[in-house]
Amino acid sequence: MAADTKSFELEETHYAEPEANSQSPAKKNRKSEKKKKRVSSVNATIQVLSNHPEKTPPLVGYFPSGFNPHKDADEEAVQEQKSIRARVYRNKNKPNRMQLVVSPTGSNVDFVGTNYLGEATAGKQHCTYALGVLDKATQSLKIVPIAANMIFRLDPKVRGSDVSEKESPTVVDDELSVQEKADRMRELTNLYGTKRSIKQAKKLHSLKQVDDSDTQKDLDEKMKNVVVNKEALEGTNAEIARNIPTYNASATTPQEAYPLDKIILMGEWSYLEDVYSLLRAEAEISANYPSFVRNRIYKLQDIQDEEEKKKLCCIFSYITHLIKFKDQNSMDGVSSAKGHKIPSMLRQKFSSMFSLLESRRLSPEKSDLLISHVLVLTLFADEFSSDPSDIAKDLRTSPFTLRLHFDNLGCKFIRKNNLSLVTLPVPLKFPQLSLKRRR
Repeated sequence: MAADTKSFELEETHYAEPEANSQSPAKKNRKSEKKKKRVSSVNATIQVLSNHPEKTPPLVGYFPSGFNPHKDADEEAVQEQKSIRARVYRNKNKPNRMQLVVSPTGSNVDFVGTNYLGEATAGKQHCTYALGVLDKATQSLKIVPIAANMIFRLDPKVRGSDVSEKESPTVVDDELSVQEKADRMRELTNLYGTKRSIKQAKKLHSLKQVDDSDTQKDLDEKMKNVVVNKEALEGTNAEIARNIPTYNASATTPQEAYPLDKIILMGEWSYLEDVYSLLRAEAEISANYPSFVRNRIYKLQDIQDEEEKKKLCCIFSYITHLIKFKDQNSMDGVSSAKGHKIPSMLRQKFSSMFSLLESRRLSPEKSDLLISHVLVLTLFADEFSSDPSDIAKDLRTSPFTLRLHFDNLGCKFIRKNNLSLVTLPVPLKFPQLSLKRRR
């Protein structure tokens, strides 16, 4: 660890205990105040140690039950530091995930705390902590940061039991909705944020604010008298009119028709390496991934170029996050996506792009837009000749409804080897938008 050395003067105050006598309490207090003596100052050298990537700074754990590990232990064991044993575990694939286990000697109960479940994910730890140790003998004060600003809540667990963190009744449920997390962050910003951050938070909140029912009703009354220009609407190429991703109608190749860099932004690729990590570790793809992804893992083994293989893995991961986000905010799929973790950058993007209703559900229009993004990515994954049977099950929709989505994307169906495959001919040709005439 790198250290910053500074000289610092510490003042120490000594309080002398009053002698026992028959004087009144008031006189005793006055005498005790007079006997308060100020001893000489201590010139200490301060060393501020910074984090080192190859060393783990101190961890801090607390017992919410009030348990004292040294209370009933032998004095000799306490002095030899054998009354308890503390161990730290790291996830092999995710080094940022840590678990602290404290085991008192002679007990079959362990106290376990993590930094990735329960209270640690509730959005409360927004402070920076440090630990200071003053050595009077060497006249030095060392200040070291606490590892990753993490405080571990140590909950009791019977040794050998299979009870997981989520099943523990003392752990706070970490399943918060997007709106609840946004509200909590806004409250913390208003309390402890800078003027600039408070101003930005208010501006963002006003942009995302939904009109109340009275305003919406008044708007609907005014819209009844608006005359729709059908020719202008049919001639527009705006994505919002067709509810599909950004496209290039004059593209000469399928890859250019729906640019991939407009769907997956440059800074998002590094958050989509979970499938690639599992592939390199030769681990099995779990059933939590969509069947579309699981059925195409074999394709990755045939790709020799590592960059191309990594790119396809990231597309699989992005498809997974989109489908899980849809399930988490729908009535029929919330249970299947309950434990899925979407990176915060992608969750914020999805929440903004597919804005939720007051009921925290996707509107039909936003759900269709999300499905369109998924279908475009499946075309990239299958080299623009895709069998849509498994993705229809993953999206919990019928083949007929899915066919309408493909039609709106400009796709065509062909028959090959008794299979109905989706292709994307270029230049794009969309079906005509049909509008009901006003009588």
